[in-house]
Amino acid sequence: MPTNELLMPTVLRTGPYRFYFYSHEPNEPPHIHVDRDDLSAKFWLQPVGLARNFGFSPQELRRVQKRVTQHQVELLETWHGHLGADG
Repeated sequence: MPTNELLMPTVLRTGPYRFYFYSHEPNEPPHIHVDRDDLSAKFWLQPVGLARNFGFSPQELRRVQKRVTQHQVELLETWHGHLGADG
C-alpha cells in the first residue's frame, strides 16, 4: 500500500469525488476531506457541516455535502474504526 494511502486512506469514491481522512488528525472532531481534481473541501460529520472549501462552487458544494450526509453513518464508522473511539 502506498504511503499516502496509509496516511490519507480513501473511505469512499462516488462519481468524481474521493472521500478520505488524514491519519494524523485524531485530535479533531470526526470529519472527512473530499477532493475532485484540484478542488478540495472538509466537512464535519457530527453534525454534517462545511469546515473549509478550496475551490468548489456553491452549487457543487451543496451536491458534495448531500453525499456526505447520505454516507454519514458509514463515514463515522470508518473514522472511529481507523482512529479508535477517541478519534
